[in-house]
Amino acid sequence: MTDDSGPLADKEWRLIREEARDGPMQMALDEIAAETAADGGPRTVRVYQWDPSTLSLGYGQDPETVDWEGCAERGVSVTRRQTGGGGIYHDVDGDVSYSIVAPKAELPGDLLDAYHLLCEPILDAFDRVGIDADYVPESVPEIWSPACYLRELHPAHDVVAAERKISGNAQYRRRDAVIQHGSLTYSVRADDHLSAFAGHDVSPERFRERVVGVDELADVTRAEFVDAVESSLATWAEAAEGSWTDDELSRARERATEKYESDDWVRRRPDDR
Repeated sequence: MTDDSGPLADKEWRLIREEARDGPMQMALDEIAAETAADGGPRTVRVYQWDPSTLSLGYGQDPETVDWEGCAERGVSVTRRQTGGGGIYHDVDGDVSYSIVAPKAELPGDLLDAYHLLCEPILDAFDRVGIDADYVPESVPEIWSPACYLRELHPAHDVVAAERKISGNAQYRRRDAVIQHGSLTYSVRADDHLSAFAGHDVSPERFRERVVGVDELADVTRAEFVDAVESSLATWAEAAEGSWTDDELSRARERATEKYESDDWVRRRPDDR
């Protein structure tokens, strides 16, 4: 293990480099990766891109907070995550997302410890491009709770730089595996982000006071930042470059169609759970 490796680096890990897929497929692939890890297959670290731009709703989010007509007019897809919190607008170019998937038994039982372990390579990625990022030192009051980036900032999983949020991270369990995924803001698209939601009076200026992007703090292209995130994940896990199997892709497509594209999942109300 190298000095930058994490404590799980003695396991079998694969790195899946950034792939552009639609939101339902990206969420389905997280589930399938968990099933693979739980069944004794490789653990997965990956970077991914949302194409088309997508609004991912939190697990219990009210669909009435979405501007459905506006999203459709602008070609913004809408899906729902397994993780809680508010909605996140994942711009096709402004967002960089990642996930880390490993068996539950290999991770700390304490949620905060697990978050901090799995965020190590994310903080390192920011450091690689010269950005001083860390967990927010104390809670910051919410601006508007249906939007993830405007919710109360929490020291457990919200990462800030220059005193503004630059990354949100969340975890869930499935099939005896842990999935942590997160959104890293490369470029703030405040108007597009806010336009995906209904029922608020938050201005783009107020949004930018809360959220910062990599491109404001470092002279790096999006491709260079993606490379930094991939390199950090690979080093932390000592992961070999890998890919999805045909079976995984087939099951993920089926899961995306049956679940993450369905109105029963995406448009369900909080009291439908």
